Formats: sequence, structure tokens, C-alpha cells
Amino acid sequence: MLAPEERLQTVLVTDAERGSALAIIRSLNRKGLRVVAAASDPLSPGFRSRHAQERLLYPSPQTAAAEFVETVLGAVTSLGIDLIIPVTEEVILLLAGERHRFEELCQIAMPDAQILAATRNKAQTMEMATQLEVPLPLTFTVETMEQAVECAGQLHWPIVLKPVLSRKVDRQKGNIEKFAVSYANDMQMLRRKMQLYEGRCPVLLQEYYLGEGQGVELLAYKGQPLAAFQHRRLCEIPVQGGASALRESMALDPQLYEYARRLTEAMNWTGLLMVEFKVSEQGAKLMEINGRVWGSLPLAVASGMDFPGRLVDLHRGQLVNLNDVPDTNYRIGVQAADAEMLLMWLLQVLWGKRSYDFLPFPARRQILPVLRKLLSTRLSYDILSLDDPRPGIAMFVKMGRKMFRKIGLLR
Repeated sequence: MLAPEERLQTVLVTDAERGSALAIIRSLNRKGLRVVAAASDPLSPGFRSRHAQERLLYPSPQTAAAEFVETVLGAVTSLGIDLIIPVTEEVILLLAGERHRFEELCQIAMPDAQILAATRNKAQTMEMATQLEVPLPLTFTVETMEQAVECAGQLHWPIVLKPVLSRKVDRQKGNIEKFAVSYANDMQMLRRKMQLYEGRCPVLLQEYYLGEGQGVELLAYKGQPLAAFQHRRLCEIPVQGGASALRESMALDPQLYEYARRLTEAMNWTGLLMVEFKVSEQGAKLMEINGRVWGSLPLAVASGMDFPGRLVDLHRGQLVNLNDVPDTNYRIGVQAADAEMLLMWLLQVLWGKRSYDFLPFPARRQILPVLRKLLSTRLSYDILSLDDPRPGIAMFVKMGRKMFRKIGLLR
């Protein structure tokens, strides 16, 4: 459902504790929209932004699923919400399950459940990639320890254990269950890791592919890319593979874009998504499709690719550049960081704190160039901003509370 421009004036942005949500809040308010920042944490930086006209504190989607939905549904009516932009997978899961209750009241910036399933279910993603000749690591889908042991003989160590679902709604308990990626370097470790998943969630057993993390981000309409952006990861948390703490914009690689375009077209995708690859001298391998707002979105905005503003234009029915060539007009070489995550990266590398001894780990000498970037005035931050300083203050307050809890000064 697309709305005329005059009907879309108020946007609710969830997960205001995240830098990606804050980037959306800032962008949309600069575009002249009334923005409602929503989160379950009262200390969320997005609540402090001068670009948020209203704040909505909702129950935790993780532990109070039904209460979360009712609170957001009530806010749609009371605050006159025209569009909801869900940021995290937890929120997307819950809104998708109750979408019929929102449809007559407002728009939600996400595809329908069937299309979402192609990105949420990693087994479906891998099957689709194989059909479309998008390269991926050697992969097997297993459900039991016996199946894992049998398939492991066809893979080289280390092996990645990637749950088919990263989140699953437990309707009986009213919460969301999380499943994390893990690794094994021998059969004994594989058996131990599989015990965590068996009977709970199928797993992709995958060869470990060493390469640089690169993402191709798109805004698409019915499978056709309207805008495209690419970045590479410079630092990750966890250090041995995770979300990007420091990243850089780069020129769009024609081959990676073509892979991303095939997947987007096959899903008939409308909205934002990121297609993630590992790239080495041996080529690129697909890691996953991120069918939600990605964590490094602030980098795209800082580079001149205003995905949030374009997303609203899409929902207003203002389709621009609807042709075979997406807009790729953005600055290359821009770097952006999540300040808290980058500090964690520095400390973990300094202490040599690693989760797996058999996976690559940065040398301590790599701290110095990252420190130089951290002190540079050219580095952009997800939350810190002289133009909008209060979210940064809120971030440091939260960091302080976390630190005091860890050393036992706060309960």
C-alpha cells in the first residue's frame, strides 16, 4: 500500500537505542516529517535527539511480545502514525505476525511474510542462491548431531554452525528465542556445539571462508533496485566475526551488484536490504541476506546515499529512477564508526580476548592505525554529532552504567 504525499506525515521509528534508527530519525525529520522515536530502553539515544518530536516507550519485544504489539498498535491511533519503520528482526517478527491489525491504520516498511521468509530462513537463502548461480560456501543443512557428524567429513575444519533462523517467536512463552552462530575445529567440538541446536533449530554446516566482509545495500521496488551502495568492514564485534564497528564506503563492484540484483529480483523485494559477502583473492561468497535495516546504515547516509529519505518517498508513491540503472551517487572512502563497539574492539584486541583460538585474530599492532582513525576529525560516528549532541551524551551514560554493573557498583 502506497500513500499520497499529503497522507504520509508522521513516521514511527523503532529501536531508537541503535545508531541505525537514529540515522533514520535524523534523516526523516530533516525531510520535514514528524518523527516518533520508539524503544524499550528509556536511555535510548534516539529519545534525546532534537529530531524526534515524540517518544514512545514500549515493552521489550524480546520478553513481552504481546504487550509490545498492543503498545505500538495503540500508538498508531493516538499519535496518528502513517508509517512504521521497524529496525531490528525482533520487531519485524512481531509486527509481521500481527500485520493484519495494522493494515487499515498505517503502512509498515517491510515486505509480506512470504517474501521475508527468503531472508530470515538461511536454508531458503542458500537454495535460492544456488538456483541463481550466486557463489556460496560449501553448505549442508542438518537437524541432528548424527547428520552433522556425517556431513562434517565433506568439509574442512574449522566449520561454521549457522542456525537457519537467528530469531524465533515462542508463542507459549510470549518471548523471542535467539540463536547465535558458532564454530567447531574438531569432531568433539562439533558434537558439543550441535547439542545447543538439536531439537530447537536446524543448522547450516558451512565451510569457513576467510575474506573481507563487504555488503551491497539496496532500495528496491518489486525486485528492481532503485539505489545501490557498497561498504567494507574494517573492524567487527565480536572481533572474529560480527557486526561492523568501523566500516568504509567503496565503489560498487559490478559482479557483487549483479549477484545482489538477481537475489532481489527473485524475491520481488520492496524496501531496504543488504546482501552480505566475504571477498578474497579466490572470489566472493554469499554469507546472508539482511532483510531489515542494517547496522551500518549511518555510513550510507554520511556518504550521501539517503536511504531513509528514499524509503519514505517510495511509500509516498514517489518512485524515482524506475529504470534498469540504480542511483549510485555517493562518496567513496567515507569511514564511519559505532563508538561503543569500536572501543570494545580496541579493548578486546589489546587484551587478546578471543572466543576461538583457531580463528584469525588481529595483531595488537593493528590498534595504532585504528586509534589514529578514532582521533581523526574526518571519521563519522553513528550517534555522536555536534549538530545533535544529546544522543551522544545518552550513549556515554549508558556505557558508564554498563561498566559500573560489570564491576559491581550498580545492580
